[in-house]
Amino acid sequence: MIFTISNIRKFYTQSVLFKNAIQLTKDRFTNLKRGSYAVLNANDVDYFKKLLGDNNFITGEEVKAYNEDWLKTVCGSSKYVLKPKTTEQVSEILKYCYKHNIAVSIQGGNTGLVGGSVPVFDEVILSTSAMNKIISFNKLSVYLGVLVCEAGCVLENLMNYVQNKGFIMPFDLGAKGTCQIGGNLATNAGGLRLIKYGSLQGSVLGLQAVLADGQVLDCLSTLKKDNTGYHLKHMFIGSEGTLGVITKVAIHCPNAPKFVNAAFIGLKSFDKVLSFFSLIRKEFGGSLSSFELMDSVAITSVQKNIGLKCPIDDNLEFYVLLELSADNNFINTSIQEVLEQALAEEIIVDATVGDQPSVVQNIWKIRENIPESFLRYGYVYKYDITLPHELFYEIVPEIRKRLEILDVKAVSGYGHLGDGNLHLNVATNEHSDKIVSAIEPYVYEWTTKCKGSISAEHGIGLLKTKYLKYSKSDIEVDLMKKLKNTFDPKKILNPYKIFPQDDIN
Repeated sequence: MIFTISNIRKFYTQSVLFKNAIQLTKDRFTNLKRGSYAVLNANDVDYFKKLLGDNNFITGEEVKAYNEDWLKTVCGSSKYVLKPKTTEQVSEILKYCYKHNIAVSIQGGNTGLVGGSVPVFDEVILSTSAMNKIISFNKLSVYLGVLVCEAGCVLENLMNYVQNKGFIMPFDLGAKGTCQIGGNLATNAGGLRLIKYGSLQGSVLGLQAVLADGQVLDCLSTLKKDNTGYHLKHMFIGSEGTLGVITKVAIHCPNAPKFVNAAFIGLKSFDKVLSFFSLIRKEFGGSLSSFELMDSVAITSVQKNIGLKCPIDDNLEFYVLLELSADNNFINTSIQEVLEQALAEEIIVDATVGDQPSVVQNIWKIRENIPESFLRYGYVYKYDITLPHELFYEIVPEIRKRLEILDVKAVSGYGHLGDGNLHLNVATNEHSDKIVSAIEPYVYEWTTKCKGSISAEHGIGLLKTKYLKYSKSDIEVDLMKKLKNTFDPKKILNPYKIFPQDDIN
């Protein structure tokens, strides 16, 4: 059966009733001091209203949603949201802010997990959500398409658009229904397809960005090969809005696979998981598009808090969601044969497999509802780290030991085993400094000893600034600061993010 991936995988989420009021970031992190930026006055407000129009200048109660992050972990105190519709308007905004020393918080879909997309103090918020036009799609050949669009396009809308033309976006995220392509680039998002299509950075052909002083840098090339000096586009991918505002994107889109097959597998131990991963990589190679690991705590949380039923035995230690995609249907027969072999060799214990859209959809519901299921407890400490495959899960029992005498509801490890990206989640009723001190900086020290990364796909933002040193050497940080000072000498773009405040000042 031929069907489309984007019609199968949706981000199933509902509004979460958070039990606790969100403390202002400036009150929670009292060590942070507001920079010497201007406070918006009546003249500034009049200028922005005239530039954008009343409908795209937001103030009052509506600003609250822009001040809070998705996890309800941090909360700024901005009074104004600017929603430009064009690159030219972004340029005028930044030119004005640069001249008048007004700090700017850059925001896309606001689905980040490290406080990078919301203000810390009263920075004016520049939202890219009104810049949501698809500019062009060039179907160069059956194997290559090039999408050019504005930065505020929602990922799921782009997925549906290119799917209708026989192509796919080269990455997929659980937050696809909300996140925006500009924010995806600004954080160099990873997601569910990296094991097959590589990092997002490798798929971006070009981009357009507005610099801090309002200059427009047009690197919106659609060429696959361009080896003429420095590749300036890479300065903005992963820069988290600290070097400029991405306004347009050109991205390479692979052809859509004709067949997709998903399986949900249960295993007794992590050693068995690694054995199964090796078997799948050997048998399927380039057809493997996702290999997601979930522990029993994650499955229990989804069943208890979301009400979804595990499709196989729910008393096992580990679960794997396996997805294969190809242009011929050999994967359907082959995966069943491989699963039978794995059962016979006692590598796996239980499994279900299917190629029907409804079956694949139900399998993905389990994985994609894990983040929200933990939020239902009230508060979640999230750690997005990269580790060698053989050490992927070892930190989870270590954290459980460190927290066993504290009031913790769940400690879980799940994520993209295919690329070594672990999501370590600690769920509690409310925020606790004791719990934080038991986890941090231990989790980052442990990750560094394992030669991993303290941030796999969400960036540094505000919450990881003091831990940047665990993944970057002094010379790397020094060069990054020199780039920041060159691109944004007044430091008006996303202040307080990536670098510890004392360092950048």
